[in-house]
Amino acid sequence: MLVTTTERISGYEVTEVLGTAFGVVVRARGLGGDIMASLKGLVGGEVKQYTQMIEDARKQAMDRMVQNAKAMGADAIVMFRFDSGDIGNNMSEIVAYGTAVRTVRG
Repeated sequence: MLVTTTERISGYEVTEVLGTAFGVVVRARGLGGDIMASLKGLVGGEVKQYTQMIEDARKQAMDRMVQNAKAMGADAIVMFRFDSGDIGNNMSEIVAYGTAVRTVRG
């Protein structure tokens, strides 16, 4: 599946817009990660446990978005974006979304 942040795909023509495709993941930080983050906050630097958690969540959200688009009959997603937010004190939401389309080689 082609996924792009742009409105157009070079070499392709959009023949049908199917709607918004999305994938959502909510992850809770574990106690161990919170302790490590607190310690890291004292000395500064990257909190690698959180970085890995967010990278994994983004990949999972994107995979879910692609599955959603395939179920709609799409062969591409244009205008792809990520969004994120906090839910409560220890949960993060990652949303991948874009416009599901059908294309032909142009």
